[in-house]
Amino acid sequence: MLKNHIKIAWRSLKKQPFFTFLNTFGLAIGMAGSLLIALYIYDELSYDTMFTDADRIYRINSDVKFGGLAEELGEVSEPMAAALKRDCPQIEEVTRIVNSGNLLLRKSDVTTNIKELNMAYADSTLFKFFDLTMLVGNPNNALSNPNTLVMTRTAAEKHFGINNTMGQKMVINNSQTFTVTGVIEDFPKNSFLRNHTVFLNMSSYPFLQPGHWGNHNFYTFLKLVPSAQISDIEGPLKSVVGKYLIPWIQVFYPGMTEASFAASGNYLNYSAMPLKDIHLYSNKKSELSPNGSMQNIYILSFIALFLIVLACVNFMNLSTSHSLKRAKEVGVRKTLGSQKSDLVRQFLMESGLVSFISLLLAIGIAMLAMPYFNELAGKDMSIPFSNPFFWLILIGAAAILGFLSGTYPAFFMSRFIPVKVLKSGGQNSIGGGKVRNALVVFQFAISVFLIVGTLTIFQQLRFIQNKELGFEKSQVLVINDVRNAGNQVQSFKEEVTQLAQVTNATLSGYLPTPSVRSSSTYFKEGARDQENAINMENWRVDHDYVSTLDLEIVAGRDFDPRIATDSSASIVNESALKVLGIVPDEAIGTRISTDLGSENPSFTTIVGVVKDFHFESLRQPIEALSLTIGTFSNALVVKLNTENLSQSISSIEQLWNQVAPGQPFDYYFLDDSFNNTYQAEQRLGRIFMIFTVLSILIACLGLLGLAAFNAQKRTKEIGVRKVLGATVSQITYRLTVDFLRLVGIGILIALPVGWFSMDQWLQDFSYRISMSWEVFVLAAMLAVGTAVLTVSYQSIKAAIVNPVKSLRTE
Repeated sequence: MLKNHIKIAWRSLKKQPFFTFLNTFGLAIGMAGSLLIALYIYDELSYDTMFTDADRIYRINSDVKFGGLAEELGEVSEPMAAALKRDCPQIEEVTRIVNSGNLLLRKSDVTTNIKELNMAYADSTLFKFFDLTMLVGNPNNALSNPNTLVMTRTAAEKHFGINNTMGQKMVINNSQTFTVTGVIEDFPKNSFLRNHTVFLNMSSYPFLQPGHWGNHNFYTFLKLVPSAQISDIEGPLKSVVGKYLIPWIQVFYPGMTEASFAASGNYLNYSAMPLKDIHLYSNKKSELSPNGSMQNIYILSFIALFLIVLACVNFMNLSTSHSLKRAKEVGVRKTLGSQKSDLVRQFLMESGLVSFISLLLAIGIAMLAMPYFNELAGKDMSIPFSNPFFWLILIGAAAILGFLSGTYPAFFMSRFIPVKVLKSGGQNSIGGGKVRNALVVFQFAISVFLIVGTLTIFQQLRFIQNKELGFEKSQVLVINDVRNAGNQVQSFKEEVTQLAQVTNATLSGYLPTPSVRSSSTYFKEGARDQENAINMENWRVDHDYVSTLDLEIVAGRDFDPRIATDSSASIVNESALKVLGIVPDEAIGTRISTDLGSENPSFTTIVGVVKDFHFESLRQPIEALSLTIGTFSNALVVKLNTENLSQSISSIEQLWNQVAPGQPFDYYFLDDSFNNTYQAEQRLGRIFMIFTVLSILIACLGLLGLAAFNAQKRTKEIGVRKVLGATVSQITYRLTVDFLRLVGIGILIALPVGWFSMDQWLQDFSYRISMSWEVFVLAAMLAVGTAVLTVSYQSIKAAIVNPVKSLRTE
C-alpha cells in the first residue's frame, strides 16, 4: 500500500508541474532560510560552552553611580577576587584578566615589531581555571613570575614556532622584556577569549595598585564548588560595599558611612553573571570581546518561523485551491470504495514527498548561500553534514513540515461528496475560500511587518550616519603606535603638518570613536565632600586637539601653547557643566582637582567649554568630559584636505619610515572606526532585508498560484464578459481587486504590530529616529505593488484568451 501511495503521489506531482514547482520551490526557500538562521542561532547559543565546569563559572559585574556618572561595567576592583575567595568558602577558585589592547611585540634579537591584537594581563590561575590546553609549559606556574608571558599557537608560530618557544625573550612596545613560559591552543571562535593571543603576568600590569577599590579595571571570574549555588555568594557580594569599599573611601572622605553614601544618590551594586550568558545577555560599557544580542536571536527566530509558516501556508493554499482538478479523482476513488482515511494517507504522502524534495533543494540552496551568509553575519559556519543529529533533526523537521502543511488539504479534499463533485465537476464543491483568504492575509501581514522592520532599521542607520556628532570624522586619518618613534614623536607630527595635503594634526590616544578611555573623580575647589564629587572622563590631549577635530568652543578659549599656565588648564564639555551645576560663562576660571586624599591638592583651571560631542555609541547619552594637556601620544590624528588619500598616506608613511625604521605603519580612518561601532545594526539590517525579500517571494509564489487557479476557475465567466463587450483592463481589474482587498487587510494588521515592535527596538538607542508615517506608507505601497504585479500577470494572461476557446468546452 505504501509503495502504491508513493507511486500515485509521484504521478500526481508530475501531472501538474507548475503547481508542483510553486509548492516545492516555495517550501525550499523557506527551509533554506530557516536552516541558515538555525545554524546562526546554534552558533550564538554555543558560546563558552566548551570550557570545563562552564556551568559553575561566573563573572562579577558592577553597576556604579558616583559623582553624577552611572555606569554598568563588566569589571571590578583589584582586591575583589581575593576578598571573595577569603570570605566565601563556596568559591573554589578565582582568576582575573585585564585587557591591554594592541601592543607591539618582537624578539629581543630583532628590531622589527609585530602588532599583536588584544593582548591581556592575567593571573597565573587562568589556565587551570578554564582548563585550557597547554601545548608547551606547565599550566600551574606558567604566569607565576613577573615579566612572563604565554602565547597561543598562532602567535607562537608567527614569531618562532611552537617547539622553540620556552625561554624566548620578547620585547613589548620597545620597553619591557618578557620571557615566554608556555604556549596554549588557540581559542575556539565561539569563546569570549577568541581574539586574545598573548597573556602577560598580572604583577607586570603597570596600573596594578594592590588594595585599590576605586578603579574598576579587572574582569574577575569565580568558580563555585560543585555543591554551591549562586545564591550562596549574593550575601557576600552585597556586604563588599560596607566591609571593604566604605573603609577605603573614608581615607578620602572621613565622615562617609554606608548610609550617607546611599543617601547622596550614589550606589555600587555587584552581581554575578553566568559565563555562558555573557555573549548574549551582557552589554556592559566594557567587554573582553564583542558580544551578540539575545534580542537579535529572538528577532531571527521569529523570522525563521515566519519563513517556514509562510511556506506551509503557501502549500496549504495552493493544494486546496488546486483541489478543483482533484475533485473528480476523489469522487471516483470514493465511488470505488476508498475510505476517507485512505485518501488522507494518500494526500499526506504527496505533501511528505514535496517536503522531502524541498529539503534536498533547500540544502543545495543553503550550501550555495552559506559563504555569502557567513560574510553577512560575520561568522565562519558550515553545514555539519557529518553530524548524525543534524540529519536526524533535518529529516524529522521535514516530516513534521510535510505533515503540518498537508494535514488541512488532506482532510479538506477527503471530505468531498462523490455525488456532488461528479455531477458538477467540483466547481461548486471545493469551498475553503474563507480559509484561503485568511492565509493570504496572514502571509502579507508577515511580509509587511518585515518590510516595516527593514525600513526602520535602515532609517536608524541613516540617522546615525547623518547625525551631527559635534566633531569632524571625514578625511581624518589616525596613525597608531606613534610612541614607537621615541623622542621624535613631536618632530614627526611637525613634519606631517608641513605636508600640503594636511590641514592640522594632534597627538592623543583619546578619540571620539572606540579608543582608550580614562575617568577620574573631581571636586570643585572648596567642595571636597562626597556629595559634590564629580565623575568625568579625563582625556590627555595636546594643544591642537580641539582645532583638528573641529570641536566647537561655546565659552572661553582653546589651549594656547604660548600660555605656560595651560599645562594645568582644562577644557570641559557641556555635560560636565550640568554635573558641576554651573553655566558656561561661570565655568571659566573654576578650579577642579582629582587629588582627593591630598592636603595640598593640585588644581586645573577651566579655560574653555566645548559643545557636547558624541564620543560613545549613540546608544548612550553624552557623559561629562575633561580635556587636559598631557603626554599620552599613542596616536597621531591627521586632518587631510585632499581627495587623493592614497598619495597622502604614502607621503606620511615615508616620513614615518625615516623617524621609526622597522616599525609598522598602522592606520585607519576615523569615519571607518565610527561605522564599525554599528556593525551589529548593519548586519541586522542586511539580514532583515534579505529575509524580507524571501518572505515576499514566498508570498508572491502563493499569490501567483492562487491567481492562476482563480483565473482557471472563472474561465467561462471571462469568456462571457468578453463576448458581452468587456475590455481586457476591465477583466484584469475584476480578477485583481479581490486579492488587493486581502492584501489591504494584511497591511492593516501588520502596521500597528510593526510600529510597536520597532519602537521597542529603538529604545536601545539614546539618540534615535521617531517612527514616521512615511515608513508605513512605503511598506504598504511595496506590498500592494508587489501583489498587483504578481496577480496582474495571470489576470492579463486570462483576459486576453480568445472567448471562443473559453466557451467551447467545460
